[in-house]
This record gives sequence, structure tokens and C-alpha cells, in this order.
Amino acid sequence: MPFLDLLIPALNRGMAMSAMLIIPSAIFGAIFGVLVGTLRVFGPRPVRRIFDAYTALFRGVPLMVQLFVFYFGLPAFGIYFEAYGASVTCFILCSAAYQSEYIRGALLSIRDGQLKAGAALGMSKLQTVLWIVVPQAFRRALPGCGNEIIYLIKYSSLAYLISCMEVTGEARAIAAKTFRFTEVFTVLAVYYLFLVSIATWLLKVLEDRLHIPGFGRQK
Repeated sequence: MPFLDLLIPALNRGMAMSAMLIIPSAIFGAIFGVLVGTLRVFGPRPVRRIFDAYTALFRGVPLMVQLFVFYFGLPAFGIYFEAYGASVTCFILCSAAYQSEYIRGALLSIRDGQLKAGAALGMSKLQTVLWIVVPQAFRRALPGCGNEIIYLIKYSSLAYLISCMEVTGEARAIAAKTFRFTEVFTVLAVYYLFLVSIATWLLKVLEDRLHIPGFGRQK
């Protein structure tokens, strides 16, 4: 069988699995990150401490170790994950921890006077945070959050370590079978560049949609 006839279908199959890992991880990681970041700034002290500890844990432990704990370690406590479930869960929790830090920094950059202005208008603190402060913070945090999504695309390649055969796992299997490592991983690099380019374009579209004329960057 010709080399490309073996390689391309395998990489396409792996690309489909990579998309199934990346898309839900990016969406739910961003949502959970906004929630965690908001609670770390405006939540009660015990809640802030809990989520500070969560963020420190998932930012401090290598993602590979997290995957091994979820897939190989938790069964000792009667908790079982399939390879796909363990991968997505770890990616969401790890991504959310980093996203929350971007959101927290953006929230802290919003002046306290906006909370007072909301109270003067008869809004509760929760309403002011949800409808005035968080939207502004999200716009400010979007470049950092987008950068984390780019990282997510690349560290999704670790899923093959627990037998979730995404595009890197498929490439590794073909390389081991054919011993044509240079060609295989060069093509793999093109696949990742394509994924990152698509994500970069989508993030640029979102940033343009959320841009308010007269504020922030100049076009």
C-alpha cells in the first residue's frame, strides 16, 4: 500500500478524535473558567479559598500526571473513566484553571466604582457583576483565553498516552509501523498548524464581534 494512502486516512481519523477532544474541552473550559474566575474575585471567602486551591492544583500538576491519575489512579477508589472521558475531563479542568486566572486579572482591572454605580441604579451586586463587570472583563481577557485554547489544541496530543487515539497517536502508530518518522511527523505538524490557524481565525472573528468602537484597540 502506498505510504500516503496509509498515512492520510489514519491522520484524518485521528483528526476527528482530536476535534471531539478539543471542541467540548474549549467550550466547557471557558465557561467553567469564567465561573471560577468570577467566584475567586466576588465569592465568599471559603469559596474563594476552595477555588484558589483548585486553580493552584491544576496549574501546578503537569497535565500528563493528571491524565494518569484520572485514568490509572482513580479506579483504585472505584471511579472509572474511559480514555476519552478521562481526557476531556482533565482538559476541561486544566483549561478552566488557566482561564480563571485570565478572568480574575481582568475582573480586578475593572474599577470598584462600577459596582457602586450599579448599586446607585438599584441593581444588586450579583446583577452588576453578571451584566456589567463580567462582560467587560471577558473582552479584556479574550486574548489570553484565546491563547489558552491554542495551547489546548497542542496539549490534546497527550491523550494518546492513555490510549485515546487522536491525531498524534495515529501518527505515532504509522511511524512505528513504517519507520518513516520524518515524513509522518512533518505531515502531522501541518495538521496541527491547520487546527491552530482555524482556531486563530475564529478567535479573531469573536474578538471583532465583541469589540466596541472607541474602546480598546484601534483598527
